[in-house]
Amino acid sequence: MQASGVLVGEDNKINLYYLNELYGNIAEHVSGEISRYLGTAIPITAGVWGGTYLIADPTGKCRRRVWRLYSIVNLPQNSPLDKQENLERLIEFYCRAFHDAFEPYEMDLSLKMWGGKLPYSCKLKQSFTMHMEDSKKRINWLRAFFVWNRARWEESIIYDLVRIIKEYKQYFNLERGKVVRPAKDLKFLLQDIIIIYRTLESACDPDFVEHAEPIIQELTDSFMEGLFDEKRIQSLYEKVFDSALIYGYEQALEGPYRKDGLDIHKIEHWPVEKINWAPEALKEKLIPPIESIFNGFRENLELRNSIS
Repeated sequence: MQASGVLVGEDNKINLYYLNELYGNIAEHVSGEISRYLGTAIPITAGVWGGTYLIADPTGKCRRRVWRLYSIVNLPQNSPLDKQENLERLIEFYCRAFHDAFEPYEMDLSLKMWGGKLPYSCKLKQSFTMHMEDSKKRINWLRAFFVWNRARWEESIIYDLVRIIKEYKQYFNLERGKVVRPAKDLKFLLQDIIIIYRTLESACDPDFVEHAEPIIQELTDSFMEGLFDEKRIQSLYEKVFDSALIYGYEQALEGPYRKDGLDIHKIEHWPVEKINWAPEALKEKLIPPIESIFNGFRENLELRNSIS
């Protein structure tokens, strides 16, 4: 239950290739534990949630220190996990696995809460969260999002784009107007605006890409330089709002899901079998770029390790 290389460097920067690998290894380990406990196979997949890897260096190392770690975990439906007592045991296994996996990196993770519902997840089978905090303060927290239905990690990322875009629409809704939020909250929103765009880019209309690219690049440059000035954060928020980027994101997802009778604006009302589901048209466009990024990380790590 370890990564195949150095997860956290002396500069406290995390390698996102190894983090994604570690999340997958933890899922496999917990799958084995809960399967043995229940006497039936419980397949689990997991990976990084949030696209910080999209702006990592060529070896997958984050360009700045990360204080919040996120994982998306995919669980099977119609299994013994539908019983609350078995789900509680799964969380026990996961807490212990997270603690043990990160302990070698001078982190001491302990459970603070679990069971919170993700906004706009399926009302019939809601996704839920688990929140752990590090008493040694090398990170602030690790938060896992548990989503129902078996899926590859990359597929679950596509599905969650629909949910998070609906969640973020309230901050960029042209009909309702701009929101008033502390600069630190707007900063996290802007970071996710970059991540959503880079994840969706291959599925976006070319005219929208031409419109969005300069704005996204300006946001990215601002983060790379260090975005701390509150007036600058507010100005960038207003630019993103006025540019209606969130509507372009919706457009990229709306058509492919509509062909299968699904309204992205009503994701919380989708049937349970469509949780964690993505149309083939989107998978064909969006999964290869993600795979290419991680293959590039692996190749560059292998090259670096062969030289050193």
